[in-house]
This record gives sequence, structure tokens and C-alpha cells, in this order.
Amino acid sequence: MRAVIQRVKRASVTVERQVVGEISAGLLILLGVEDSDDIEDIQWLCAKIARLRIFDDDDGVMNKSIVEVDGNILVVSQFTLFASTKKGNRPSYIRASKPDIAIPMYERFVAILENETGKKVETGQFGAMMEVELINDGPVTIVIDTKNKE
Repeated sequence: MRAVIQRVKRASVTVERQVVGEISAGLLILLGVEDSDDIEDIQWLCAKIARLRIFDDDDGVMNKSIVEVDGNILVVSQFTLFASTKKGNRPSYIRASKPDIAIPMYERFVAILENETGKKVETGQFGAMMEVELINDGPVTIVIDTKNKE
């Protein structure tokens, strides 16, 4: 499981000119799922995100978590996070899970993240052509892959 986590001033997801998810200050999380991911990956990643200290304290030091700043969260599925560009110029997405595996994992991730943070998590629309808008704050962008826990 791979996540690109961006600290944002605001973010939104639009599908067919309709806003389906929107937040003010907090985290925009782009999430990719691969077949080898399991519940332990979800739990580990959600706990890591909930405790990730990337928000400023009173001294301007990144020392607070999303929970401590009472920030918002928007999660968007993004299979392209598992693109392989080793051969040729057209990326291969063979490592990305198909919807029958990815959708339940994505939904479980959202539910566990809500539990970890005590907040409702906004989402995009899985499998749709989405327009994602954001104002990156910092910019702060962190990439976490559950296969690199050590």
C-alpha cells in the first residue's frame, strides 16, 4: 500500500462537475493498493498517518499530528501510484490491484483512518475520472509505502 500525503490549506475532488469530497486545512491522501496488501498494512498505515507530526506547533516546528490540530482528511484512490516505468514510455500498472480487491481495501482504509483520528474522512469516487484541486501547505508532501516499514 502506498500513500502520498500532502498537507493542504484546502482540497476538493470533482466528478462530472459535481464536488464529491472537500476539506479545509488538513491532509490530502492519494492511496494506491496492490494485491499483496492486507489488513496489517492498512492498520499500520492509518496509525502512522494519524500520528505523523507534520503540522506546526506554536514555535513553527512541525511537531503536531492531524489529530492534535483537529485537521480534516480527504482520501483519493490512485492506482497510478504503482506505475512501473522500467520499460518503454508507457507506464505499466500491473502491480495495482483490480477494483474487486482495491475497493474493499480502500473502504477499510477509510473506516480505520476514521477510527484512528476520530474524524469523518472525505473521499473521492473510486474508479471515476476525478479532478483533484489542492492548495499544498508548505509544501509538505510525504510518501509512505507499507513495504518499507523497517
